[in-house]
Amino acid sequence: MTPTSDEERAAGAPAGWAAVADAGLSEGERVAALGRLANAVGKDPDLLRAALALLCDGTEPAALRLALFSTVQAASFQTARFAPVRPEYLQSLRSVATDADPELRQRALGALAREQDAVAQTLLLDGLNDPAKALLPPEKALQLLSYDVHAEAYPVARQLLQSSTDPAVRCEALRLLAGDAGSTGEFERILDDKSESDDLRRLSATALHGVAPSVLQARARAIVLDNGESDELKATSLTAIAHFGDAASLEQDEDLHQCVGHLHDMTDSEDLKACARQFLGKYRR
Repeated sequence: MTPTSDEERAAGAPAGWAAVADAGLSEGERVAALGRLANAVGKDPDLLRAALALLCDGTEPAALRLALFSTVQAASFQTARFAPVRPEYLQSLRSVATDADPELRQRALGALAREQDAVAQTLLLDGLNDPAKALLPPEKALQLLSYDVHAEAYPVARQLLQSSTDPAVRCEALRLLAGDAGSTGEFERILDDKSESDDLRRLSATALHGVAPSVLQARARAIVLDNGESDELKATSLTAIAHFGDAASLEQDEDLHQCVGHLHDMTDSEDLKACARQFLGKYRR
């Protein structure tokens, strides 16, 4: 169906809409006019369609298009009222997802990712596999893919985790892989590697808890007993042990009890001291 003009779409609309659509007015005047009509737009399918048409027009000012995006997004939460225009809304988002404006691209892809849209997922994966096609920075693309993880996302996330030198990219890749049992070995490797950042090692511990909890328990115990580990990682490990370890084994673990008692008395870290106190209170013999 061929879209009608903005004027035709907004026939019978409040008089203020003419100011929103008037390219002869300043950007600020048009944004202000839209602000005054925000509630009306959310209640009127014709105005919503007119707003979508302006949103998709790359010749319109960026500030106006961002304001239109916010207005339409707010209206989309009124599910029943928004239903008649939802297909046009999704198609508009797909159009804006490849827009020249980076902020609009990110917002559109974010909205589509939350809708678990297959087109958006393909665009994000294509950009991770071929940086020349990337619509977003890799860490943001990985974050958006995590809204609806499919098996196709795991290989590229694993590759980025292994090859990237960007801490933010590696953290987002690990978060995406957290539910992938096939990455268990990678989680173990990172958790064991003291050259890795504490942030990445903590994320690996969390991922291991989900896919191989017994493996995490053994490694968490080793970390608590290791004088060369950081207080932050010891606290994470001790929390995992206290909450999810085998009570019968922990009650009999003399080496662990002595170590935790020493940590409680000697550490300057309030977090580690609290974790040690919690463990000793739960498993004190």
